[in-house]
Amino acid sequence: MATKNKPVTINGVTIQPGERGVIELPIGKLYTHINVNIPLQVICGKTSGPTLFISAAIHGDELNGVEIARRLLKSAVLKRLRGTLIVIPVVNIFGIIQHSRYLPDRRDLNRSFPGSSRGSLAARLAHTFLQEVVRQCDYGIDLHTGAVHRSNLPQIRANLDDPETKQLAEAFSVPVLLNSNLRDGSLRQAADEYGVKVLLYEAGEALRFDELSIRAGVRGILSIMRELAMLPRTKNPSKRHEPFVARSSSWERAPQSGILRAVVALGSRVRSGDVLGVISDPSDLFDSTDYPVTAQYNGLVIGRSNIPLVNEGDALFHIARFEDIKEAAASVEVFQAGAERSPNPVFDDQTLI
Repeated sequence: MATKNKPVTINGVTIQPGERGVIELPIGKLYTHINVNIPLQVICGKTSGPTLFISAAIHGDELNGVEIARRLLKSAVLKRLRGTLIVIPVVNIFGIIQHSRYLPDRRDLNRSFPGSSRGSLAARLAHTFLQEVVRQCDYGIDLHTGAVHRSNLPQIRANLDDPETKQLAEAFSVPVLLNSNLRDGSLRQAADEYGVKVLLYEAGEALRFDELSIRAGVRGILSIMRELAMLPRTKNPSKRHEPFVARSSSWERAPQSGILRAVVALGSRVRSGDVLGVISDPSDLFDSTDYPVTAQYNGLVIGRSNIPLVNEGDALFHIARFEDIKEAAASVEVFQAGAERSPNPVFDDQTLI
């Protein structure tokens, strides 16, 4: 028998079971004396269940997650929610104003947890977010993209040695899972101290919307909510593709400065010795020597640089290792084809049901 859900209180504002509301979380002021708040939406289901937070734009230039959050909040199926959903479309409000990954003090918010009420601006924001939101939750999904001029294949990064976390990562239904240790100062590490299990979704490029990544993100979140019994399961669930787990990955770097001509795309299967791209000297018009960028081992391209201007040592291609590279690559192709064929939720929000 279902039991009544409990109310949620953030910044002194209480959302009762069966209610939905927006809460402004104050985090300081600009030097113009204008108050700065983090807007978040709380949906408190009538019946009990887990509490899940969805956070985006912890890095202020990573915008895919903002759109994922918007589409998620428009989903009609949330009317049937069990438990509580807390959605924070923009955590680093300072960074998004400046189109910047960082805060005005040049600190990385995702290296500033658990923070401090008396520390730097980044530390204060991290402390407020952790204490007011994260510690009240059971689970979290943190939405990210690649850096500026770098794209990531849709992937989940998590502690896959934890059985429950691995089960949720598999439910997200992206083709690649990357086992990722907890990093000092990260949201995932701070949440773990409170027993909150967090998945990190990486997809797309900073300062850009990527439709495939956005659709996969919305679909993945709803899938996890069904896995947690926060939403009813679909009558005719689509076949879940078995994801492939990578235990290690590394970047192939530029051997020379110059102009890069990439020859492999995201999701490509590569073998040791394969040419990933070629770097040439733009000023050497008569004897243009090409410098190949080669793969050092077998794997799958899960991230790559999009800008052709490179300096020696720049990270160009992120390659993950898998036991069965051929099967992993085939899974990526199926995933990409399915996402491209799915209806566009920008115009038809019923597709999110």
